[in-house]
Amino acid sequence: MLSLVGLPGSGKSTIGRQLARRLNLPFTDSDHVIEQRIGCSIRDFFAREGETAFRDVEEAVIEQLTRSEPGVLATGGGTVLRPLNRQRLREAGPVIYLRSTPEEVFRRVRHDAKRPLLQVGDPLQRLRDLYAERDPLYRETAHFVVETGRPSVGRLVQMILAQLELAGLIPGRP
Repeated sequence: MLSLVGLPGSGKSTIGRQLARRLNLPFTDSDHVIEQRIGCSIRDFFAREGETAFRDVEEAVIEQLTRSEPGVLATGGGTVLRPLNRQRLREAGPVIYLRSTPEEVFRRVRHDAKRPLLQVGDPLQRLRDLYAERDPLYRETAHFVVETGRPSVGRLVQMILAQLELAGLIPGRP
């Protein structure tokens, strides 16, 4: 399993879909699996049940997904908060941290009302706080760190494929 970690809005799902297509592997978004399991949006579940209940469901889903067939997995931004999730992801295969600054993420998601952790008075400060808390956990979990910056999705996918190829994790391209 090739997993992507990073802040909400760092591009995990978008890049994950493209990577899966290029590697001819199935793509899974853990947040979509969670929503199927809980029968409602993560935002509604978060509001109704709280973050701890959500993280419990997320942990069970990560356990299931890291034991499944090979593929590309986009994780939720807070998946790394639990040590067991970090361990399972690392053991399941290469983990790539899509590192984005809070300012880059804010530029991308400032109009997205579906992100429960960003429905606050100052979402940019919230992203800065999330980054300060989670960046060390993303780094601990990841085998590779890719700076997202401003490259296109296609360019980021190429950068990831090159790193995986250099590490001997995928065959070289002719």
